[in-house]
Amino acid sequence: MKVKGELSGYSDTDSVNVFTPAVEASIENPLVGWTAAGSYLIDIVSAASADIVSTASGHWVETRNAATLSGGYKPGTVGVTAAGSVSREPDYVSWTGGGIVALELADKTANPTFGYSYSHDTAGRKSTPFSVFSEKLARHSMNASLELILDPLTLLSFSVDAILERGPQEKPYRYIPLFTASEALVVPRGASVDTVVHEMTGRTNENTPKSRNRVALSGRVAQRLSGSTLVLSERVYLDDWGLKASTTDLRFVIDASRRVFVWTHIRGHFQSGVSFWHRAYSASFPSTPSTIPTLRTGDRELSPLSAGTFGAGVRWNVGPAARMTAWSLVAQADLLTTVYSDALYIQNRQGYLGVLQVEAEF
Repeated sequence: MKVKGELSGYSDTDSVNVFTPAVEASIENPLVGWTAAGSYLIDIVSAASADIVSTASGHWVETRNAATLSGGYKPGTVGVTAAGSVSREPDYVSWTGGGIVALELADKTANPTFGYSYSHDTAGRKSTPFSVFSEKLARHSMNASLELILDPLTLLSFSVDAILERGPQEKPYRYIPLFTASEALVVPRGASVDTVVHEMTGRTNENTPKSRNRVALSGRVAQRLSGSTLVLSERVYLDDWGLKASTTDLRFVIDASRRVFVWTHIRGHFQSGVSFWHRAYSASFPSTPSTIPTLRTGDRELSPLSAGTFGAGVRWNVGPAARMTAWSLVAQADLLTTVYSDALYIQNRQGYLGVLQVEAEF
């Protein structure tokens, strides 16, 4: 049996702070081939970001509870796993269920997997019953992957993910400022809340397409070197909203000793915006529904952006000599930076993530 306790904290320059305690446990019987695992976490979020200030909502604190449960059976070269999860916030409930089929071929050197999951999300407004107001989103996720063990020191894997989403994805609290056509042309990147409020002529609710189809292709290579391990992965993504993205991830793990492992981590992400993204939306005034753009969003994560992560971590196996991994301590620190090239309120954001873990095997 393995048990892991974790404390993580996140803070950024957009006045968002998150504290997350979590616990995870797993148990397995290798001889019979079954496994079971579960986890539980609490996200305590404190925020006064530009998005919140722009709606005159001020500072708020919110808590999210999330739990997962999974079980698998693999008596031979074919295995199946079923998993479920649930997440709840004061104004949002999400649950997911699905399964994976895993195969071992060519004397375990070619290992394909096939997975499917279904998610159902219900979004509402805080302090308003879902029976009064709610929006529902259904998500079908499909995955196929292939892991190739080229030699005892080299592992190569490929995967394709497809996600089909049906239902509204607008944020009930997000409103879009509207400008005259001439004003929309000169509103600067990163314009402050005060500037936007002064220049805008009105505002409207967010409205995005009611369906979204996504696909991502990923590749990963892990190479064991003398006293170290190099892991490189690449992911390309596109969807029918017009968003295209590329993510490159590099991790280098050094065996400092038989007990201590140190790693560095670098990640780069670049994306275009969705096809209907505009820094400033325009409408004729006095505005009528016919003059307001049909599709509109204020979610800057759908805008053109670039992001980078640099971090380091250490794992110290402190168990007895016969079983050094019986107890392990893990610490990780990451610096995250994001540049928004065409958004209101903010031009860049720096974030800081710290993680402490204690792992035990019984």
